[in-house]
Amino acid sequence: MAIHHFEPTVYHTAIGAHEPVLHIKSSDTVFTTTVDNAGYDATDTQVTPGGNPQTGPFYIDTAEPGDTLVVRFDKLLPNRKIGRTATVVAPNVLDPHYVASEMLEADRAEWHVDVEAWTATLISPETQLGNLTLPLEPMVGCFGVAPPRGQAISTATSSTHGGNMDYRGFKEGVTVYLPVFVSGALFHLGDGHAVQGDGEIVGTGIEISFDVQFTVEVIKEKSINLPRAENEEYILTAGNARPLDQAVQHATTELLRWLGELGLEKRAAHILLGQTVEYDMGNVFDPAYTMVCKIKKSILRDIGIWDTD
Repeated sequence: MAIHHFEPTVYHTAIGAHEPVLHIKSSDTVFTTTVDNAGYDATDTQVTPGGNPQTGPFYIDTAEPGDTLVVRFDKLLPNRKIGRTATVVAPNVLDPHYVASEMLEADRAEWHVDVEAWTATLISPETQLGNLTLPLEPMVGCFGVAPPRGQAISTATSSTHGGNMDYRGFKEGVTVYLPVFVSGALFHLGDGHAVQGDGEIVGTGIEISFDVQFTVEVIKEKSINLPRAENEEYILTAGNARPLDQAVQHATTELLRWLGELGLEKRAAHILLGQTVEYDMGNVFDPAYTMVCKIKKSILRDIGIWDTD
């Protein structure tokens, strides 16, 4: 196991088989930084064009197609005091007649981010909200590995490789699992949010640059179809597609596959999910939507198929 400190100078707004910025090994830990969605760094200086610029890619030695890349988000911490959000709910999340009659002029809101107080406070524009203060919930909106078939996929969207899922559950302490499609996996990450509601319905969270620490592992000859994750309470799968019902289908199918891999026979898995499944909405703003399907680990322990903690 090695520890790497990496300072990025190049960023990508598509996830693909770019030249690696660093070679690392399974079980290595990386300390690095990300810029915000508009390319602004910790000094609030724009250092790269916007569009969810990604730090990376990181080449993980021994990772080959058909393996699974495991990434644990050890630290996700805003590293400046100003964050920005959009202010208008996206038209595709609203009834068309409301959009036509009520649509507001789009602008930006600014928030003071205080990591010592662990709060984000609205400072502009002036509204009835006053200086609304929210607790921080740092999360990474966009991350993934190089997609299959030589694709480079815009960081505006998501697919089997991960990408711009904007799921508020991808936060510090979470372990994610990604299918490997190319040698080295080529892991990218960026698009940090200090706070974000479900769905990213205004098209942003509180966008901000991050200090990041992550640790990787490679599971050899273990193939998965879609991003998976676990936290202290749940295992979960992410379906990335449009329309939303297709995202639900992908996420649910992947969780059934995972339960089968844990040793649960098919009929039992279907009965179990029917009464215990939970769904979270990830991104419903971008070209592909994200739906998360999850089940509590405590239920899996009760039926004897989860004992890895």
